[in-house]
Amino acid sequence: MATVKTKTVWFCKSCGNESPKWMGRCPACGEWNTMVEETVATGKKASVADRVPGAGQKPMPLSEIDSSVENRISLNNDEVDRILGGGLVEGSLVLIGGEPGIGKSTLSLQIPLNCPNLKTLYVTGEESARQVKLRASRIGGDDANCLIYSETLMENIIAEAKSIKPDLMVVDSVQTMFSQNVESSPGSVTQIKETAAMLLRFAKETGVPVILIGHITKEGSIAGPKILEHIVDVVLQFEGDNRGAYRLLRSIKNRFGSTSELAVFEMTGKGLREVSNPSEMLIPMHEEGLSGVAVSAMLDGTRPFLIEVQSLVSTAAYGTPQRSATGFDVRRLNMLLAVLEKRAGFKLSIKDVFLNMAGGLKVSDPACDLAVIAAVLSSNFDFAVPSDVCFAGEIGLSGEIRPVAQTDRRIIEAARLGFKRIFVSSFTALDGLEEQGVKGIEVVKVADVPALCRALFKAD
Repeated sequence: MATVKTKTVWFCKSCGNESPKWMGRCPACGEWNTMVEETVATGKKASVADRVPGAGQKPMPLSEIDSSVENRISLNNDEVDRILGGGLVEGSLVLIGGEPGIGKSTLSLQIPLNCPNLKTLYVTGEESARQVKLRASRIGGDDANCLIYSETLMENIIAEAKSIKPDLMVVDSVQTMFSQNVESSPGSVTQIKETAAMLLRFAKETGVPVILIGHITKEGSIAGPKILEHIVDVVLQFEGDNRGAYRLLRSIKNRFGSTSELAVFEMTGKGLREVSNPSEMLIPMHEEGLSGVAVSAMLDGTRPFLIEVQSLVSTAAYGTPQRSATGFDVRRLNMLLAVLEKRAGFKLSIKDVFLNMAGGLKVSDPACDLAVIAAVLSSNFDFAVPSDVCFAGEIGLSGEIRPVAQTDRRIIEAARLGFKRIFVSSFTALDGLEEQGVKGIEVVKVADVPALCRALFKAD
């Protein structure tokens, strides 16, 4: 039997590439300052299971492989089922990432509590069983078929899972797990790679779906090597301000469905509540006649919803004007203000401009440009935009209003919520709205920013 020895090597946190010495730039992926030092074991004889993970299977012709629809497990949560593509696929590995306190552990515990028909093994490496029990009591639900296992050694977890034979396994979190086959601390590059590979092998061999909870770095990416995201089947990421009420669950990768889906939740005292219609919670919640407010018909993935854009324009008190944006790119705000000054003649260079997206959401859809312009002009002239008007259009550097994708879906959503007018680009091709039953909303086409100003000031 070979003697076990240890050596020091350097791993890239981005791609997992191994190097005998430190390098400023990884030769495999080209990233800078990603090399970390770790101690690994060498000369260790691999087990038969490690060397032959697919033992007992033989190559099959592609024509003989069954291509029927994958068996899916409903989680009794419409938002999660939809973002997964219709439910949890048997034998899949799902990774959920997000900032601390955003709701990862809460969601992963709500799933088994809402599915008493599923025998669930909940593995916790960060909390004690008592802490999990306290959270379960606050959330509520049926906990008769949910087993709590406080353990971090992967060999024990796999052995216990094979003995219990659960229908679903949840691991919180992958950064706290470790394997005896690797001589390094939990959370290191090699440990995360090894534990993820062991869980993937378990899921594929037994058909038990596994949900992994992952931490994120200060840059917003999931902690650990990038290969972790390649190993798993689905990557979901929580977004939103943990000081606010709303949470967005976005699909980053999905081998069994679309990555254009978005799930919206509201954090309450009893856990995460599904928001089936986020438009009704993000549109104006105040009296009419207030200036500096406009509604944007935005699209996130394939889901349209309307969001309130708030702006405040005032004279600069200290000589140097301020530009501040919450939930919106401040550099794009500066660009839009420059377009207003250069192309439309509005003198905003000596005024403070503050912008806020209602609900604490972060918006990246360029269709919000038109609503931002409308809100800024409304606050600048203290002119209230009618509450039954919304906007969907992108602003170009020459002041033109450019069409945006899937304008018809935005119009349908606005009409469903009772809006009477929507401003879009004059270059937008709208065919078949009447066939889709869209009634009661007027589509106002404008070509540039001056045309938008004339149409708004002429509005009742």
